[in-house]
Amino acid sequence: MALHAHQRLRHDVVLRMLDVLRVERLSPHMQRVTLGGPGLRGFRGASPDDHVKLFLPNRDGELVLPALGANGPEFPPDREPSPMRDYTPRRHDAARDELTVDFVLHGDGPASNWAAQAAPGQQLGAGGPRGSFVIAGDFDHYVLVGDETALPAIGRWLEEMPAGTRATALIELPDAADRQPLHTHADVDIRWLARHGEAAVDSRRLEQALQELPAIEGDVFHWIAAESGRARAMRQWLEQRGVPKDWIKATGYWKAGADDDND
Repeated sequence: MALHAHQRLRHDVVLRMLDVLRVERLSPHMQRVTLGGPGLRGFRGASPDDHVKLFLPNRDGELVLPALGANGPEFPPDREPSPMRDYTPRRHDAARDELTVDFVLHGDGPASNWAAQAAPGQQLGAGGPRGSFVIAGDFDHYVLVGDETALPAIGRWLEEMPAGTRATALIELPDAADRQPLHTHADVDIRWLARHGEAAVDSRRLEQALQELPAIEGDVFHWIAAESGRARAMRQWLEQRGVPKDWIKATGYWKAGADDDND
């Protein structure tokens, strides 16, 4: 096998109706919702940063999902479609047919508002993931960089890292109280960066922490997820310093000024 060979997987897109089983407040700005039921059977998600599309109740409180037609998803013409948002599957338990999703509570947006009031017995629609991008597991070191929207993906990645893996995680949060216990068998240095009320779009804590990292020996993969402009700037900074493009994955999990929920 080639050195550092990433893998792209495609999955059949399935639309599912899922039940809310449990709700847990993890921190002041993070709500965990465990979904499940028969509709989850056959779910696949091979990468820690996979995304599912969640369908939320519309303004009438209804779940109106599209049908998968020849031209893609098609909503009924006479009903208000359910708002759609992309979220990271934090954990999938196939044996119990359970899917855990962590929601950032930021005070506005359909998903944040729904998650804040979520309770067992409610339902959500879900579609995907369409595919998975599996990062090669043979790098000497992994640097994971992200704000609170990336915390579910970082947490899952650390949990799935085998013993002997070396990693550094730079995690920016709204406040120090938003720290979570992250479990891993890997050798990981986790650095929490609290904004203390500063807006995420104005912060440069991740950028500074990344730039101040000591030199790391060997081949290092960098995974970045944050506000779109910040993620792009960090990618460019790494490329300017000679990091190969295939050793970087930088994704905008949200965009400043957009009418959208954080991932």
